[in-house]
Amino acid sequence: MQCWIGLTLRPVGIAMRRWHGSRCGGIIAPMARIVFTQQLRRFVETPEFDVAAATLREALDAAFTANPRLRGYVLDDQSHLRANVAVFVDGRRSNDRVALADALQPGSRIHVMQALSGG
Repeated sequence: MQCWIGLTLRPVGIAMRRWHGSRCGGIIAPMARIVFTQQLRRFVETPEFDVAAATLREALDAAFTANPRLRGYVLDDQSHLRANVAVFVDGRRSNDRVALADALQPGSRIHVMQALSGG
């Protein structure tokens, strides 16, 4: 059961998500952290964020709210993950490039990086 209300976005630091409602009992849990690799920093500011999100899409949207220019480097014009971008959630590569519906857990780590290519 998800009892949090809305998305919370905070720059790097210790952040906690407070679960609201009587059925949740006021439990406090760590938030998911989203990290963008240094390659993206050459083009746009990419701080690490702690986000209260249930899915990868929600986490990315929270980061894009804080830094709208970042969206164009990560998503294409149809809001799908760009071909040259790879996303890992808790060490596993996301294969859902369209819906970005990978489930997040409290304390999940999301790494967004440019995929390497060449010969």
